Amino acid sequence: MKRLFTNIAKAAIASVCSLALLVSTTAAASNNLATGFSTLEKGASVIVMAPDIELFSMSAGGVLEPKADWTTAAQRYVSESLRAHFSKISLNPKFQSEEQADDFSDLSSLHAAVARSISFHHFGGQKLPTKSGVLDWSMGDVTREIQSESGARYGLFLWIRDSYASNERKAAMIAFALLGVGLAGGTQVGYASLVDLSDGKILWFNQIQRAMGDLRERSAASETVSELLKNFPISN
Repeated sequence: MKRLFTNIAKAAIASVCSLALLVSTTAAASNNLATGFSTLEKGASVIVMAPDIELFSMSAGGVLEPKADWTTAAQRYVSESLRAHFSKISLNPKFQSEEQADDFSDLSSLHAAVARSISFHHFGGQKLPTKSGVLDWSMGDVTREIQSESGARYGLFLWIRDSYASNERKAAMIAFALLGVGLAGGTQVGYASLVDLSDGKILWFNQIQRAMGDLRERSAASETVSELLKNFPISN
């Protein structure tokens, strides 16, 4: 009888833990979604905007220096990873060309500004009381231009910045560590936004902010794309 009660107790605890994990996961996922939106319909037309990427080398003094060759490689690897990712899910994706990206560079800049605000005011510590904790952000109706040009209902925007400590910076980090002072190395920051192009509303948003990842390598770039598109709202 004692063993029976023990087994029942264990089963109850396991059920409670599973329920708590499910609730926590659901709450985290809903935090990334606009009110009233859950998933894209199968076969939805989505234009994947050319990813806005820039890579930097961090000098000994912490100054970020743009690296054009690294950026070019990263853009290629991330674009390849996006095509591979969307080939496995039931959507109708279109991929923006480099020429189109130049034509709509202002739109990419607007997305970067909105994404930073979402990161700071929705996921960060400076919550806006007018938002009531809801993902309620928009790029405005300027997105209708890309909708008209592409014929897509939705747009996926990606913005990524990645930096890497130079050898001089690494040496400085070691030297200061011996003195008990910590110096930061490179970081990877990225935002992904699914936008309703008819009105510019952000339907889904995800971000990464970490001291790992390397867009200069194909496999690592693929991992970054997978992390950015984790829980992308598409039904199976």
